[in-house]
Amino acid sequence: MQNVYLSNYELSEAIDIYFKKLGKLNCKTEVVNTWDANGRVTVNALFSLISSPHYNSSAMDGIAVKSEKTFKASDRNHIVLQENVDYVVVDTGDPILKEFDAVIMVEDLIKVDDNHAEIYAAAVPWQNIRPLGEDIVENQLIIPSNHKIRPVDIGALIAGGVNKIEVYKKPSVGIIPTGTELVEIGTDLKVGDIIDFNTRTFAAQVSDWGAVPNRYNIVKDDYELIKAAVIKAAEENDIVLINAGSSAGREDFTSSVISEVGELIIHGVAIKPGKPVMMGIVKNKPIIGIPGYPVSAYFVMEEIAQKLILGFQGLNETKNSTVNAVLTKRVMSSLKYHEFVRVKLGYVDGKYIATPLTRGAGATMSLVRADGVLEIEQSIEGIEAGNLVEVKLLNTEDNIKNTLVCIGSHDPIIDIASDIMHKNNNKYFLSSANVGSMGGIMSLKTGETHIAPIHLLDMETGEYNKSYVNKYLSNKKIALIKCVNRIQGFIVAKDNPLNITKFEDLTREDIKFVNRQRGSGTRLLLDYNLNKLNIEPEKISGYFREEFTHLSVAAAVLAGDCEVGLGVYSAAVMMGLDFIPVCNEEYDIALQEEYLELDIVKQFLNTIKSNEFKIELEKLGGYDCSNAGEIVYL
Repeated sequence: MQNVYLSNYELSEAIDIYFKKLGKLNCKTEVVNTWDANGRVTVNALFSLISSPHYNSSAMDGIAVKSEKTFKASDRNHIVLQENVDYVVVDTGDPILKEFDAVIMVEDLIKVDDNHAEIYAAAVPWQNIRPLGEDIVENQLIIPSNHKIRPVDIGALIAGGVNKIEVYKKPSVGIIPTGTELVEIGTDLKVGDIIDFNTRTFAAQVSDWGAVPNRYNIVKDDYELIKAAVIKAAEENDIVLINAGSSAGREDFTSSVISEVGELIIHGVAIKPGKPVMMGIVKNKPIIGIPGYPVSAYFVMEEIAQKLILGFQGLNETKNSTVNAVLTKRVMSSLKYHEFVRVKLGYVDGKYIATPLTRGAGATMSLVRADGVLEIEQSIEGIEAGNLVEVKLLNTEDNIKNTLVCIGSHDPIIDIASDIMHKNNNKYFLSSANVGSMGGIMSLKTGETHIAPIHLLDMETGEYNKSYVNKYLSNKKIALIKCVNRIQGFIVAKDNPLNITKFEDLTREDIKFVNRQRGSGTRLLLDYNLNKLNIEPEKISGYFREEFTHLSVAAAVLAGDCEVGLGVYSAAVMMGLDFIPVCNEEYDIALQEEYLELDIVKQFLNTIKSNEFKIELEKLGGYDCSNAGEIVYL
C-alpha cells in the first residue's frame, strides 16, 4: 500500500515550523589555534591583545631625525646634518628611537660624505613613521561573534596577539544512502543498478559548508535495516541526512521510520523539484529525508540542509554578487596600475554607498572591514566622488542592506553595541567609521550615514550637540538618541608619576601630549578649555600629533610616546592606565527622524536600552546610561 504526503507547506513556512520545533540548536564549541581556524565561526567577539605594529617604526628607507632641527630647511636654505648627532640611518621597518620623531626618505637626501647628509625641506613631526598601533590598536575589535573566519582575519588576529580562539565545533553530519537499486562506486554494473553519487555530492556540499560528513554504507530497502541505520546515525552525529525513500512508493519507508523512532514534523513541501522532502527529529537530532532524484536532492540540500548546517555554526546563508554604488570620496589612481580599492558599503536612502578604506600596504584591517572591491582600470587616473561605480562584493547584499551605517565620533561602546546587536540577531550588523563628531554631522548632511555619534560642545553656551545640529542640518528633520553621559579626562601613566591634574600642565616642558583629530568632539573640548585659559596651542608639545580613536590615544600613552592625552575613562581602563577626570559630556546619536522607523534602527535602540549593554558598560566604568534610548526631537 502506498503512503500519502502529510503536508504541502510553502518552503519558508515549512522551514519556520521546523526550526521553531527544533528550538535552539545544540551548537558545541572548541578552542583551536588561530592559524588553524580558517572557515571556522567565532563564538565571541575577538579583540586584539597587542598593538600592531607594537613599536614605532620607519615607513621608509632614509634617516631618522629630530624634526625641530629641520624646520629652517628649504630650497633656498639647505641644512647639513651629522650622523649619530642629528640623525641615524634607518631602513623600512626599523624601530625609531624615542629621541627622533620623523624620517626623511633617502630619495630626498643629498649625500655630503659618509657621515653627513644635506636636506632641502623641513620634516613634519611623525613624517614617514608608522606609529604604534597604526594598523591595530590593543583592545580593538578585530572580528565579531558569529563571524566566519577568513585568511585575512587570521592575519589580523595573529598581528593582534590572538593565538587561541573559541569556535563552533564542526557539526558531524551522518549521510545514509538507501535503496536496493544502489551500488557503490566501482561496482560492475548490471541492469537496474544505480551508482550512488547523490550522497557523495552531499558529502562535498556538507564539507563546503564547514561541517564533517560521515557517510554510511548503502542500506537496502528494508524497514528494520533503515530503522537501525537511522538510530545509529542519530547517536553518532549532530545532523542526519537520509537519501531516497521519501516518496509515497511501496518501499519508501523513511517517513514511517522517523515517525516510529522520533517525530516527523514536515513531509511534503510545495516546491518542484523537491516536494517529498521530510523534516523530523530523532534522539533530539534533526533529520532530513531527501528525495532520490538528483535535482530534487540538490535543491533540498541548498534550501534546507545548508540552512541547518550553517545554523549549527552560527551562520546564515550567503550569496555573492555585484552592486552599483555611489562613491563617497574621490579615489585617485596611477596610470601604471590596474588597482583594487577596498570599500565599505552601506545602504542609505535606497542606494548603495561605497566608502574607500585605507589603501596602505600595511593596513590589514582594511581587508577585514571591506565589503567589496572597486577595480580601477589602468587607463583611468581616478574616480570623482558622487560617481556610480560597480563593486565586487566580499559580503552579501542582504548583510549590507541590514548594516546600520554609523559615521562620527569614536567610543569603545559602539563596538560593544555592534557585537550585542549582531549576536542577538544575526541578521543585523553595524559598520562604524571614526571620523569625529563634525565628520558625522557632514555625513548626515550628504546622506552618507544612518546615524552619527556626536559630542560637540558649544563654546559659547556650554551646551552639547543641539546648536551644531541646528546650524549645519537646519534643512533636515533631525533627532537625537540619548546614548550615554561619559567622563572625559587626562589619560596618564599608572600612578600619574608627573602629577598631571589640569590643562595648564600640558604646557610644561617635561610633558608631551597626544591630540585627537580636527573635527572631533574631544578636540573641541580641548580647544574650549585652552581658550578659556588663554593657552596657545603652540605652547603644548604634541598638540599637532593626531590620533583617530580614544584607544589610539591611550596606546600612545602606554607606549611612552607621550605623557598624556585627552580621552574617555573606558580607554584608560582598557589599557591599564590612570585617569584624571575633567568633565562629564553628552554622547548622543544624531539621525534623520524618518530613520527612527527603520527596523535596524529599532534594533539598535533596543540594544542600547538592554541590560546586556548596560552590564558591559558597567564593566568598563565611566558611563551613565540611565537615559540611553531616549529620543529628543529638534
